[in-house]
Amino acid sequence: MAMQTQQSQRRRQVLSRERIVEAAVELLDAAGQDALTVRAVTERLSTGAGAIYHHVGNMGELLTAATESVLVGALAARPEPAEAPTAVPAAAEEIRGVALALYDAVCEHPWLATQFAVQLTRSPWGAVTPRVFESIGGHVRTLGVPRRDWFAATSTLVHYILGATAQNAQAPGDAGRGTGSTAEPDRAAYLDVASRAWQALDPHEYPFIHDIAEQMREHDDREQFLAGIDLVLAGIAATRPAADPGHHPQAG
Repeated sequence: MAMQTQQSQRRRQVLSRERIVEAAVELLDAAGQDALTVRAVTERLSTGAGAIYHHVGNMGELLTAATESVLVGALAARPEPAEAPTAVPAAAEEIRGVALALYDAVCEHPWLATQFAVQLTRSPWGAVTPRVFESIGGHVRTLGVPRRDWFAATSTLVHYILGATAQNAQAPGDAGRGTGSTAEPDRAAYLDVASRAWQALDPHEYPFIHDIAEQMREHDDREQFLAGIDLVLAGIAATRPAADPGHHPQAG
């Protein structure tokens, strides 16, 4: 009995919230949100449910913590943006870097797309949404956007990023891209079928679809995603007031 007590104490000492969150991410990556259960976590960590609940209140809290953990890691690991041309504000390059970090994180962890959307719509006061808004909005205000438009401009970028990443996460062949899987050939086959289907439509009824069918077959998702970011940023630049020579934007 004494030996069992000592082993139990050692397990509690080794077990931490961080290790539980890490195990949750591993389960989510392996089999999606349905795989995150108390039983799965306890089996993975060779512990009991009580030890898990000692560190996290419930599975909902654990799922949120896993989402925040991956988000924080993605933002911290993103490479510094290359030196921008004089025509491109440094803040815009920073926003592109944040957007790509979120995009790549969803490609690596497809379950993130749904969780980002859930956190944004159902729990904007939670840990995840403020981090996303701060990582983008801090740079939006240095672009010369009037204060009254900060929320609208940042929201537009956030909704585009989350919407585009969710779409790519659900597309056939995309979930494993960037992880060394064989998903890319599946994606190419899917786009080939879709492109042929568009080309088979009546060209008089769908002239535009015919014009872009080949572009759809050959497009790169990551490049298309960045093109969307650039369009939003160009819109922000076009609508902001002319710079006042005496005005100095707030630091982000």
